[in-house]
Amino acid sequence: MTTPPAPPREYAVDARSTSTFGRVMCSARTHHFIIDGPVANGCPGEELTPPEAFLSGVAACGVELVQVIAREQSVPVQDVAVRIQAVVDRSRPVRPDVTVFNTVRMRFTLAGVPRDRAGGLIEQFKKR
Repeated sequence: MTTPPAPPREYAVDARSTSTFGRVMCSARTHHFIIDGPVANGCPGEELTPPEAFLSGVAACGVELVQVIAREQSVPVQDVAVRIQAVVDRSRPVRPDVTVFNTVRMRFTLAGVPRDRAGGLIEQFKKR
């Protein structure tokens, strides 16, 4: 017997301009936060920029999913940390029609679990 697929998950975030050029008010559920365009674009650059917010979501997903996978497998992970780094090099575009990251690297640090088990958890994260 096969397990039926999980229903799709839907997410929504609203974003609107503010009275400050390049500053955006974002809302997700009942949470509100500011995203600033970068100084290079003439924006404030004081808050997280859109790429930083995007990468934060990816890193948070990595931490949360490794915790979930570890719990499913009864692996006692004490701490999960992720460092994500990305590069946009406009002089070497990946695609000529859009700007995308040239490279993205994630570094996981897991405490309280043997290296081989940690590697297995990270490999399973990559497949989700």
